[in-house]
Amino acid sequence: MSAPASGGVLASSGVLASGGVHGVELGVVIFFFVLVTVGGFAAARWKRPASMSSLDEWGLGGRGFGTVITWFLLGGDLYTAYTFVAVPAAMFATGAVSGFFAVPYTIVAYPIIFVFLPRLWSVAHRHGYVTPADFVRGRYDSRLLALAIAITGIVATMPYIALQLVGIQAVLDSMGLGGSGGWFIRDLPIIIAFAVLAAYTYSSGLRAPALIAFVKDTLIYIVIVVAIVYIGVKIGFGDMFHSAKAALAKPGPTGAPVGAFVTSKPTYWAYGTLAFGSALALFMYPHSVTGVLSGKSRNTIRRNAAVLPIYSLMLAFLALLGYAALAKHTSVIGQDGKPNTQLAVPHFFDQVFPSWFAGVAFAAIAIGALVPAAIMSIAAANLFTRNVYREFFVRDASPKHEATVSKIVSLVVKFGALLFVLGMDRQNAINFQLLGGVWILQTIVSIVAGLYTRWFHRWALLIGWAAAIVYGTVVAYHQAGATTKHFGSSLAYFPWTHTKLYIAATALVLNVVVSVVLTIVFRLVRLPSGSDATTPDDYYSDSPDPAVAATAEREIAGAEPGVV
Repeated sequence: MSAPASGGVLASSGVLASGGVHGVELGVVIFFFVLVTVGGFAAARWKRPASMSSLDEWGLGGRGFGTVITWFLLGGDLYTAYTFVAVPAAMFATGAVSGFFAVPYTIVAYPIIFVFLPRLWSVAHRHGYVTPADFVRGRYDSRLLALAIAITGIVATMPYIALQLVGIQAVLDSMGLGGSGGWFIRDLPIIIAFAVLAAYTYSSGLRAPALIAFVKDTLIYIVIVVAIVYIGVKIGFGDMFHSAKAALAKPGPTGAPVGAFVTSKPTYWAYGTLAFGSALALFMYPHSVTGVLSGKSRNTIRRNAAVLPIYSLMLAFLALLGYAALAKHTSVIGQDGKPNTQLAVPHFFDQVFPSWFAGVAFAAIAIGALVPAAIMSIAAANLFTRNVYREFFVRDASPKHEATVSKIVSLVVKFGALLFVLGMDRQNAINFQLLGGVWILQTIVSIVAGLYTRWFHRWALLIGWAAAIVYGTVVAYHQAGATTKHFGSSLAYFPWTHTKLYIAATALVLNVVVSVVLTIVFRLVRLPSGSDATTPDDYYSDSPDPAVAATAEREIAGAEPGVV
């Protein structure tokens, strides 16, 4: 969702952020951080079960969240701190093509998920599946295909977690805590925040981000509504659009305009495939599936698919803040003296609002990083535990053993992401997240097609996935950006044409073609396709299989006698 900084736009941004630590803003952020920390630890007693020692309880919140809780959880999960920072930053730097596509793709996503996610919820609830790779394992009887889905999910999620830190870094820089001082002092607030996040996630599991999401989403709604009212009253929407159009039309270093105010005919395919491909990928991410499987019924998922577009409306308003920053000539020069378009929105709030309200906005962004980071780390840990550790190392792991391993892995994932973003250039984190989008979309054939048909052969799906992953990675590697030689764009020319498309969409076409052709071949030669652990009724069920539920209860009771 981000775009490289553009020299023409940066040159027009003349209002510099003031130096020094902004005490009022910092105080407001600390207040809300303490509030959500208390809530995170208290969540361990919220809807507390007899035992937290199972992935159903620790990793999925007991599969008992209702419509309202699931709505806040999914909203907090999907609309992250990086979304808050990167979408308007892309609008600020290069305009609508790389920025506003996030709005239609979230709108398109919800009718799609209304159709297939209730089926995934039902079959997972029926068989006790915790991850999408669990479903693939049961549907296709293939450990390797399930492993491929799990590894893809884990690898795609890691840079996504790291990018939440980019949002926090933008906030800290805007409050005067960035700069080029010693790395330990500069990064200490982020280290503390993630250490506290790790502690209450370890203790409370998915219940912690579910509870904190109430605070995060409420703050974001307040901040965006106030910002839009300010734009309408103080700037004027007409003046804002006129200023943004003029700024983006200025020539850049190559002589071409620095951005596009609206999409034009040459960018239609790029814009369309980027939006549609991103919509398909949105609920393939493990953290999205984790939020869905925590719901208590099929109707909970349907209701959320119907009401989550409210967040898309807020996202549209949020995107316009990038144009508002252009209209106000907001500086994007960081504490280190270097331009960084990720600072457009934080500096805009710092520039036009009182310190206390800017602090509220910064708190919303910071908390907006903690909620998805927690869910993502839990989802990645569940994938490793169920589809790597238990499948290949300890086949008879008890529910308590699984929960313990998942807790430990969630810590490793968080601090791995922390080291990733602190030890690498910020642009590398962004590039890897774009690459993660290419990878995660390739799981859709196995997962979504599997919800409707068993026609595809397991080996065809695995080879199709591998071909698409290799193709997408190689093509993305050869895309240069304004500041990087490789992985600089998520768009590339479609083979043998002069039309740019979303790399993930092109790779998906290859994935489908290979899977279809090889399925036909493998069925003609009668290659064994494995057994199917599901039945047609499982995809409409609203209750767990009695045998699965009874087995789980016995295992938990046997693992933890006397737990109350």
